[in-house]
Amino acid sequence: MPKINKKFYVTTAIDYVNDTIHIGHAFQKVIADVLARRYRIKLGGNNVFFLTGTDEHGVKVVRSAKKAGETPKKFVDKNTAEFKKLIRALNISNDDFIRTTDKKRHWPGAQKLWLELVKAGDLYKKNYKGLYCVGHEAFVTEKDLVGGVCAIHKVRPEIVEEENYFFRLSKYSNEIELRIKDKTLNIFPETRKNEILSLLKEGLEDVSFSRPRKDLSWGIPVPGDKAHTMYVWCDALSNYISAIGYADDNKKFEKWWPADVHVIGKDILRFHAAIWPGMLLSAKLPLPKAIFVHGFITVAGEKMSKTVGNVADPFEFIKKYGADALRYYLLREIPSGEDGDFTGEKFEERYNADLAKGLGNLAARVLALAKKGKIKLIKNEEFSEEIKKTEKDLDRLISNFRFNESLEKIWRLIALGNKYIDDKKPWALKPESKEFGEIIGSLLFLISEIGKLLVPFLPETADKIARQIANEKSEILFPRLK
Repeated sequence: MPKINKKFYVTTAIDYVNDTIHIGHAFQKVIADVLARRYRIKLGGNNVFFLTGTDEHGVKVVRSAKKAGETPKKFVDKNTAEFKKLIRALNISNDDFIRTTDKKRHWPGAQKLWLELVKAGDLYKKNYKGLYCVGHEAFVTEKDLVGGVCAIHKVRPEIVEEENYFFRLSKYSNEIELRIKDKTLNIFPETRKNEILSLLKEGLEDVSFSRPRKDLSWGIPVPGDKAHTMYVWCDALSNYISAIGYADDNKKFEKWWPADVHVIGKDILRFHAAIWPGMLLSAKLPLPKAIFVHGFITVAGEKMSKTVGNVADPFEFIKKYGADALRYYLLREIPSGEDGDFTGEKFEERYNADLAKGLGNLAARVLALAKKGKIKLIKNEEFSEEIKKTEKDLDRLISNFRFNESLEKIWRLIALGNKYIDDKKPWALKPESKEFGEIIGSLLFLISEIGKLLVPFLPETADKIARQIANEKSEILFPRLK
C-alpha cells in the first residue's frame, strides 16, 4: 500500500441491489472494515473515512421490479435495506452509506463529473450497434463471450442499436499505463496489475456513456440532454467522490480525496483500473492511491449460483456462529487476492481448531485460574518481545493486504500462550503463591495484548476479552462445536 499520511479513505464497490446477497458481499465488507479499524487505531477516528453503498439503477432493476410487481423505487428500497442489514450483522464500521438513487447527495456529484468530461471535450454522440449483456449492464464484445454467451452470466447478449454518448477513454490509455507503472495508482495483487497493464498495452477503446431515456428512464438524466440517461460509469463510479462532497467542492472533499484504497472484486477490475482513472484524468482529479482486488468465493469448488442453489447465505452463518466467526473464516481461509472456497464443513473445522480450541480455550483457562486469586497484569518480557514482532509483522502484512497471514501471526501468540500454561502448570500451584501470580499475570498480559491486536479483525471478541479481563470474568468466547 502507498504511504499513508494524515488521513485514510477506504471504499468498497457499491453493491448492485439486483444481486442475491451472498458470502462474497460479506468478504468485501470485512476486508475494508479491517483496513478502516486498523487505521483508526493508527491515525485516530477523525482521520479515517470508510464508504460503502448500493448501485440502484439499470435495466435489470427495472425488469426485476416489474417481475416482482413493484415500482423500481419500492424494489430498490427493499433490497437496499437487506444490504444495510448485512452491514449491521457483520459489525461493519462504515462512516457513510451512499445510494445512487439519492437525488440530493449523489446526483449533483455525478452530473458535475459529467459536465467536467464535456468541458474536456471527451464526450461525443454517435450511433452504435453492439452486444448488450443485461447481467453486466454493459456492452460486450465477441471476445468476451464463450460459445456466444456471456462467460459469467451464461446468457446470450442482446443486439442493441442506438445513439449514445461516448467517452474518449482511448485518449487516456498511455497516461493510465504510466500512472500504474510509476505507482501513482497501485494495484494489488501483482497478478491483477499485470492483467490491466496487458489490456492497456492493447489500447483502450472509447466506451458508451449513456442510454436513450425512452429505453431507460430509471437513472440519472444527462445534464442538458433529457433524451439520455447516464450509463453506469458516471452514475455508479462517481459515488466515491459524490459521497464526500465533490458537487460542492467543499473542505470534506479536499480532506478525503484521493481515496487511499478502493476494495473491489476481480470482475470489475477493468472498470476501476481503466475507465475510472480515465474519467478522473479527464476531470483533472487525482487518481486513487491503490486498488485492492480480491478473488471470488466458490462453494465446494463451484461458482455460487441462484440457479444451482448453492448460494452461501452470510445471515445463516452469523445467526448460528456469530459475526466474528464468519469474519475469521473469510479473512483466515481465503488467500488475499485469490479465489477461495467456502463450505460448512471447512467453516466448522476452522472454527473448532482456531477459535474454540485456540483462542477460546486459552482465554477460558487463564481467566478461570485468575478468579482464584487477586491477579495483576505483569508485563512478561518474553511475551513483550513476541508481541512487538507481531505488531511489526501486522503493519507490513496489512499494508500489503495479506490478512490471512496477519491472523496466522496472531495465532502464533495464542499457541505460545497455550504452550506456556501447559509447561508451567499453574493449576498445581497455590493461588496465593508468588509463582502463581506471576504466571497468570503474564498470561493475562498476553491475552490482553492479543485482544488489542484482534480489534480490526474480530472487534466483538476483542471487546469481550477486554471486559472479561477488567472484571475477571470467565465466559466462553467460542463454544466448541460437537
